Amino acid sequence: MKKIKGENQILIMLAFFSISMGLWENFRQLWLQDNNFTVTNISNIISIGTLISVLGIMFVGKNIKLEKLKGFVSLALIIKFLNLIMLLSLKNKGNTSLINFSIILDVVTGYLVTTSIYPLITTIIKNNTIYSKRKLTEYLFRDIGILVGGLLIGKNIIGVLIDYNMCLLISIIFLAISVIVMFNISACKEVKSEASEKVQILKYIAQRKTQVIYAIYTFIGSMAMMTALGLKMLTLTNYFEFTDNQATNYLLIVGLLADLVGILALKFLTPKNDYITVTIKFGIRFIGYTIAFLSNNIIITLIAITWSILISTAYENICDGYYINEVDNKYQLALTNFRYIVRYLGEATGIFLCGIMYEIGLRYMFGLSAFFMIFQIGLAYYLIYLRKNKKRDSRS
Repeated sequence: MKKIKGENQILIMLAFFSISMGLWENFRQLWLQDNNFTVTNISNIISIGTLISVLGIMFVGKNIKLEKLKGFVSLALIIKFLNLIMLLSLKNKGNTSLINFSIILDVVTGYLVTTSIYPLITTIIKNNTIYSKRKLTEYLFRDIGILVGGLLIGKNIIGVLIDYNMCLLISIIFLAISVIVMFNISACKEVKSEASEKVQILKYIAQRKTQVIYAIYTFIGSMAMMTALGLKMLTLTNYFEFTDNQATNYLLIVGLLADLVGILALKFLTPKNDYITVTIKFGIRFIGYTIAFLSNNIIITLIAITWSILISTAYENICDGYYINEVDNKYQLALTNFRYIVRYLGEATGIFLCGIMYEIGLRYMFGLSAFFMIFQIGLAYYLIYLRKNKKRDSRS
């Protein structure tokens, strides 16, 4: 792999990891339901796993320096691999406590690896384009993982029925490939931390208004997204009465289209006016969710879900890239960890609320999400205002 650029080596590892994640996470909720877990149990487990991930990210930010990051990611991948092998043996065994522990560990290790990818890349290169490439790689290959699951689920291949557990086994195989690629990455072996003193990230953020607002925006945005879509497969199979295969194919098609929209938006479809960009990404979603809540119509709700997923990968460079890349490299790992902490706190809260709203009724998931989006959109506009004023001040 020495002939491949360092950042591309990392993206190749991310690609195999994302296939594994997409395949398994698409069926994880249904796997748990098949093992007699209720929707509330499932949302609580995932929410707890996400909250524990926050503690893990805090540990990484405090104790893992850039030159140690490659080793840490390798360790997290191995733990995830061994944990999934254990989970594979637990189906229908009735060992609820062990399944809870294994699912939580699965969530934690997945988040820790995902969190560490971009800081690892920034030791080689850092710009808005590579940030979008990293995001698009994750999204695209997660969808390929969903495709693999959609093609195989329910099929009988050489006398073996491909059920949720077999999909987990295939996910483990792709994860094993990502581990092998990770150990053969030649980049980042000689990286040294640029910071000569301990980074006080909270103090650093508090001194920068854009970073404070961006942190609040990230929390509310993540909470809004997961309140509506935190339990997608359960929503599609139970409320919309899709089969697991139909739900998988739906998510696959919309996800692939979203990847295409993300790529086209990055190259050709980004408006010159950033306010218009935010309105396209979030404003239309807010309108769709509001109409879904008021109408309580299943078709309108499905359209709102479709648009939300379709636009999810687009305009990452406008909505996130600037605020991540404006900081010096020596703060990058600490700031990225802090950003993911905020994001995952929002996701954990959103998934918890999604489970509650799910039991009350489908419309309330989207009504509550739309309420949160009012604040999200307002903060997004304000961030653009601050950014543009900062540029004008620097020119004058």
